[in-house]
Amino acid sequence: MDKYTLVVNFFQEGGVFLYFMAALFVVGIAIAVERFVVLTKASISNRQLWEKITPCLKAGNFTEAANVAAKSGTALGTVLSYGLARTKVTQRRDDLEKAMEEGLLEIIPKLEKRTHFLSSLANVGMLIGLLGTVAGLIAAFGAIATANPAEKASLLAASISVAMNNTAGGLIVAITLLLAHMYLESKTTSLIDSLEIAALKFLNAVTERAPQAPAQSASAHSAPAQANAAKAASTHAAPAAAPARGAAPARGLA
Repeated sequence: MDKYTLVVNFFQEGGVFLYFMAALFVVGIAIAVERFVVLTKASISNRQLWEKITPCLKAGNFTEAANVAAKSGTALGTVLSYGLARTKVTQRRDDLEKAMEEGLLEIIPKLEKRTHFLSSLANVGMLIGLLGTVAGLIAAFGAIATANPAEKASLLAASISVAMNNTAGGLIVAITLLLAHMYLESKTTSLIDSLEIAALKFLNAVTERAPQAPAQSASAHSAPAQANAAKAASTHAAPAAAPARGAAPARGLA
């Protein structure tokens, strides 16, 4: 008996519930394949974008980095675009971090999209298999109660075969889709972690260059302050010297 005949007999002996489980299985596999392709492409494109944009960040060329990120169309490009757009207004770390978080909030739902359907489909497939098993057992006991004694054995075997096939079908659907769900969840989590690491590296690259301007401005403001302090000191010193010069005539009159 070849595999094709085995599968056909499995569905014929399992009853109508196996067809519903087969439909759920096909839908779940389609979602798993689509998510796997999307996440794999996102990981590769993010890695390529980071290699292109790192020299721009090290050189402080944020305009060129913004252009590269905007043209990439990747998840990392979207996150970095929020931060690079904010650098035109301010380079405070808190403001940049909030902008990057906004980008992550936009990207994460797209990466997690439809993945949770797999666990739901696995549960539904298992429940349909259980329903088919119960229906097969009900048919088995009903056949025993009404059939002739000579036919009871064959009817009981056929009904139990229906029940066991539904159980096996539900387990196959549930196990396969749950394994796919776990794998895609771990892949999605890894991708989100890589985005957060890239965002942190971007913040460090920007804030390392930002303190130069405040230091120069602080030195520029300190010079007028020192000059004003010197003028104030000379102004208070002049009245104090006047009574000292007038003290000599007073002693001569005495």
